[in-house]
Amino acid sequence: INAMTINYQTLKNWQFPEIEHTYTLEDTMRYALAVGVGHDPMDERALRFVTEYELQALPTMAVVLGYPGFWMTDPRTGIDATLILHGEEAVTIHGPLPVAGTVFSRHKMRHIIDKGANKGAVVIYDKELFDKKTGDLFATVNHTAFCRGDGGFSAKDGSSDPAPPPPKPMPAAAPDLICDLPTLPQQALLYRLLADRNPLHALPKAALDAGFQRPILHGLGRYGVVGHA
Repeated sequence: INAMTINYQTLKNWQFPEIEHTYTLEDTMRYALAVGVGHDPMDERALRFVTEYELQALPTMAVVLGYPGFWMTDPRTGIDATLILHGEEAVTIHGPLPVAGTVFSRHKMRHIIDKGANKGAVVIYDKELFDKKTGDLFATVNHTAFCRGDGGFSAKDGSSDPAPPPPKPMPAAAPDLICDLPTLPQQALLYRLLADRNPLHALPKAALDAGFQRPILHGLGRYGVVGHA
């Protein structure tokens, strides 16, 4: 068990501040570039995401707007922040994102699941993203973090949420279509400019300490690549 150890009640009642986020046209273009849009300079379909000509915001940009910061480093969480991995992400789009503007986000803790000693813990929380001017809801984001160093926290009093149902299995058949979008060696360094400054994605020592051979691309960076596809 982690020496700090998750306190279920503390984490379940975690109070997130409301986050206000103003972003520009350049930020919208930077997000698209950071998830690999524009890798083919002759693909004119990409230009509406990476230039000011008829600019549109990629829907998956909702995951970086209103970011609450690397809050799991707060000692009060009891989480070993050096061993966190992004587990899952789900985005429900309620309306198109403006290419620039001011939004605000509200976060809420949903589930804290103990997978057992030496098996890690799962922390699930939601983000709702609103337009500051109109109050319209743009997106709901469900975020799952896998805390590899925090299994066994429920041994003290049995406090743990039930595990969510497993995802549907991948189809056994061959894919109908293959979309090959190679990532750049420096893509993690580009993506970290958007929100997540976890040193795992930039510093070789931090990556080695976490068990990786080199800094790795953010899970949400790959998520954006899939959205691009």
